[in-house]
Order: sequence, then C-alpha cells, then structure tokens
Amino acid sequence: MKILFAPLNIPLRRRLQTAAVLQWVFSFLALAQCCLAGYVLLCVSDWWVLAALYAGWLYLDRDTPTSGGRRSEWLRNWSIWKHFRDYFPVNLIKTVDLDPGSNYIFGFHPHGVLVAGGFGNFCTEASGFTSLFPGMTPYLLMLPFWFRVPFFRDYIMCGGLVSSEKASLSYLLSAPRGGNVAVVAIGGAPEALDARPGALTLQVLHRKGFIKLALKHGAQLVPVFSFGENELFDQMTNPAGSPLRWLQDHLQRLMGVALPMFTGRGVFQYSFGLLPYREPIHTVARSSHWQQRTGRKGGEGSVGFEQ
Repeated sequence: MKILFAPLNIPLRRRLQTAAVLQWVFSFLALAQCCLAGYVLLCVSDWWVLAALYAGWLYLDRDTPTSGGRRSEWLRNWSIWKHFRDYFPVNLIKTVDLDPGSNYIFGFHPHGVLVAGGFGNFCTEASGFTSLFPGMTPYLLMLPFWFRVPFFRDYIMCGGLVSSEKASLSYLLSAPRGGNVAVVAIGGAPEALDARPGALTLQVLHRKGFIKLALKHGAQLVPVFSFGENELFDQMTNPAGSPLRWLQDHLQRLMGVALPMFTGRGVFQYSFGLLPYREPIHTVARSSHWQQRTGRKGGEGSVGFEQ
C-alpha cells in the first residue's frame, strides 16, 4: 500500500486541529483504561489511602450519573473544542425555536463510529448550542458501564454526559421547570457496526423505549440527523452472518459496547490510522410535535408523531 504523507508546511491552525482531535480519540479509546490502571496502581502504592477515600466518594456519588450528572461549563468552553470543531468542521443547524419551559428528547442518528457530531455539538459549546437554544441544557446519554470507571466518570460528566439508564432519562424529562434536552443516540452501539462512507443503516424498529418515556413525562421529541457522521472512518467489511459480524455481535451482547474494526488517517500521513477523515458534519435539529388521538370506545387512545 502506498503511503500518502502530509506536507511539512501545514499551517499551525491545522496542526492544532489535529492535536485537538487526537486527544479526543485518545479519550474515547484509551482514557478509561488508563484511569482504571492508574486507580489500581494507586491502590497498591503507598498512597492507598487516597484510593480508599476515592472509593468512598464513588459510593456516595453513585447516583449522580442518573441524576443529571455534574457538568462543568468551564470544561465545555475549553478553546481546544473550537479546534476540534474546525477540524471537520462540525456545524449545528437549528430549524425551529424550542420553548425552554418544556423538556425534550433529541433523537440522534446516525451513531457513527465515535459519535463525533454528538460530542462536538452537545458536550461542548464549540458549535454554540446555548446560543442557538437559549434556556436549554443538553445532556448526551452514554452507556452506564463508563460511569463505573474511576476518574473517567468524573471527566465525562463534566461535558454533560449522563447514564443512558431509564432512571436517568426519566430524571431529565421530569424536571418541572423544563429546559432539559436529553440527546439519545437511538441506534446505540449496534449502529456503529454499520457506519461506513456512503452507507446508512439505522437501528430503529426495536428502539422505542425512549418514546414511552416521552409520553409518560410529556416531553417533546425532536429528530436530529448528523449528515456526514458515517463518512469519518472506513470499516472492515462485516455483513450480517460473516464471522467478524458474529464475533462483534456476541461481544456487544456480552460487554454492552460495540467494537467496530475501523481505520482513518494518521497524524503525519493520510493512508491509515485512528484519526477521522476531515469531512464536514452538519447536525440538523428538525421540528416535531405530538398529536393525541382518541380511541373509538373512549379508551386511552393513541399518540401519533408528526414532523
């Protein structure tokens, strides 16, 4: 395979963008493992008392990921996220004004390999979420497993990530003053296994639990589509029934996380690596509303969803 190297005279802003995305990829793929290893080393060192104190903190703080998390506007406004945004670039497009007195579910598609659009738009202020939707607070839902990893859990909660458990979503949607936006990657981890350039396979039919919770709490549904999300990485061919897909499906059911075999570009060359390609991401939030329908015999009726 011929390797296409990056030129040496790249502007500084481009190098800063690459560095910003590199640290994000590291955080996504390896930071949790490093945090866990660091905690284990702390436990067996002379500083084990600190590990014990942190274990006590974990117990006392165990409900925070399902109770709105612990966001940090300081972290969400780091300048590094602007470089992250400009790398692709990432854009958030609003097509409707939302009433901050209501709570919302943003149904996000597609998941993509690493959810770059979801992170850039809803876990940082790089794309100006609070300016586009004043009075609204976004929360990106993430698998509960990651909130059990020492130190890593505290870092991701600073960005506004919360657990994807039912109790967590109910907490956000039941806020009496409104203004909460729960961003749900509807396809979940399985959708990542079909994320590749030029393809769009969505997991929808068996993903209806969030709709039931929206009805229960009177929340509004807003469909969100992230154009370009699947163009960021190539992925090994894994059609249904293939040995690779069989292994990926079984590991996903066992661990709860998908393991897509993907490749992108490198830091100093464009032929292979773990960095995403520089492809634009346009995340569009559309308008929607519920329509109550009355049953024929005076029952509870049904609720329809219109766009």
